[in-house]
Amino acid sequence: MSEFELQSLNECLEKHLPPAELKEVKRILYGLEEEQILEIPASATDLAKEHDFEIKGYRFNARPEQTRRPRLVRVGAIQNSIVLSTTEPIERQREAIWNKVKTMIKAAAEAKCNVICTQEAWTMPFAFCTREKFPWCEFAEEAEHGPTTRMLTELAKAYNMVIIHSILERDVEHGETIWNTAVVISNSGQYLGKHRKNHIPRVGDFNESTYYYEGNTGHPVFETEFGKLAINICYGRHHPQNWMMFGLNGAEIVFNPSATIGRLSEPLWSIEARNAAIANSYFTVPINRVGIEQFPNEYTSGDGQKAHKDFGPFYGSTYVAAPDGSRTPSLSRSRDGLLITEMDLNLCRQVKDFWGFRMTQRLPLYAESLQKACEPDFKPQIIKET
Repeated sequence: MSEFELQSLNECLEKHLPPAELKEVKRILYGLEEEQILEIPASATDLAKEHDFEIKGYRFNARPEQTRRPRLVRVGAIQNSIVLSTTEPIERQREAIWNKVKTMIKAAAEAKCNVICTQEAWTMPFAFCTREKFPWCEFAEEAEHGPTTRMLTELAKAYNMVIIHSILERDVEHGETIWNTAVVISNSGQYLGKHRKNHIPRVGDFNESTYYYEGNTGHPVFETEFGKLAINICYGRHHPQNWMMFGLNGAEIVFNPSATIGRLSEPLWSIEARNAAIANSYFTVPINRVGIEQFPNEYTSGDGQKAHKDFGPFYGSTYVAAPDGSRTPSLSRSRDGLLITEMDLNLCRQVKDFWGFRMTQRLPLYAESLQKACEPDFKPQIIKET
């Protein structure tokens, strides 16, 4: 980040703009005539104050319908920093993060959240920058029977809440292989399933293919009491086709648990998930971690700069985008935070009816063109003057 560290774009606007200008700027930035604030109960805000994390609440409305009742769902998104030094024992590091996030989940429950999602690989430091296998592979755990899923299963049942959490998965049934995986636990406390990251970065310090490859679970959508949910993990947000497939499979909310740093992707962050919400007529929830993480050994980035031990800063800025193109303000760029958003899922169909994107998208044409592009003798369809 720059020498001047901007904590929050929204707070900066509120601090420096006169009320009339502020309202118009927010309308342009966020696509809303009026900011829809969701009142957070004191029991939740007190937890946030006591444990030093930000908590914000917003809502998206839909038009009243004659044949359907509103389908109101409250969604929570958690961004957090790690707690202990990366030199501490693995189980102590993980338990410290558990304890921090369990408090944030409790606050979400106090605010009557129906669904909550963590950031990418939330139980560990984002150590993939180092290319070192040890001790970082020891953070990997089973998706269904691992300690984190077991712990969260009890919370999901107690709070009547769907919990989506992103872990480093160890697949013991297939040669102890490792994956980047999101696990879905239903509000009844049952393991509903998992999705593995489809697109693996090979850019900058994101050396993730040292640990795992592209996922093999397709584009699953999980039908829950609170809507049809999907997870587009981190780097998949750069691929419009990945977003599109979750929409074709019926998703109404697509979460994007991420870990991405400033000076690399921040100009893209506010655009990609919002574009996906518009193009696919669903809600999107991009979530990013915060903080700088220090590692025991120096590593290089392959960019000619000196070796270093730190990774970051992760710039947070978690937000929610709606299918009509509107969005919430972001959480802080540097603080732990919980964003709670109430959304009416009826808005998904209403936007489809209004814009007609599904009716006009020409899937057979794309399928034919993509099939040709996959052939070894493919030549781009370019017409030149002879």
